[in-house]
Amino acid sequence: MDKDLENLEKLAKDVEKENKKYFATIKKRVPKNFDVVVQDLHDKEFAKTDCLDCGNCCKTTSPIFTDKDTERIAKHLRMKVRDFESQYLERDQDDFMVLKTAPCSFLDERDNSCFIYDVRPKACSEYPHTNRKKFIQISDLTIANTAICPATYRIVEELKKRLPVHSNEKIKRLG
Repeated sequence: MDKDLENLEKLAKDVEKENKKYFATIKKRVPKNFDVVVQDLHDKEFAKTDCLDCGNCCKTTSPIFTDKDTERIAKHLRMKVRDFESQYLERDQDDFMVLKTAPCSFLDERDNSCFIYDVRPKACSEYPHTNRKKFIQISDLTIANTAICPATYRIVEELKKRLPVHSNEKIKRLG
C-alpha cells in the first residue's frame, strides 16, 4: 500500500488553500515550460508508482462514462447498452453517467486489478490526468485528485518546488 494513502485526505486538505493559490498565480502567467515540467514529474512519479498498490481511485470515485465507453464496455460484457446502464450506471447531479456504487463494480479488491481494463472508460485510462497537455486547464480537478491519488499529491508538491511562485521575477526566469 502507498505510504501516503493512509493520511492522504488530511495531507491534501492541509495544502488545499496553498494549491488553489499556487494554481491561480500560475494561471496569470503560465510558464512556457509548464507542461514539459509537469510531464517530467508525471513520468518520474509513475516510474516508481504502481497503481495496483493503491487503487484508491477505483475504491472511492467514479469515472464519467461517455456513450462510446458505455457501448464498448457493454459489447465486451455481451450486454445490451440499456441493460449495462441500468445495472451499473446512474446520472449524477451534473447529468453525467457514473457508477452507481463505490468501489467500482469492475475492481478486483484482492489485487486492485480491473475486470474490464482493456475496455475501461477513457476517464480511467487517462487518470489522474497529470500527463495531459494544457494541464493548467484542469487545476481544480488536479487539486481534488490530490485527496484521492497519492501520486497526484506528490506531483503537485514537487511541481510547487520545481516552479515556485514566490514572485513574478521567479516565474519570468523559469518560463
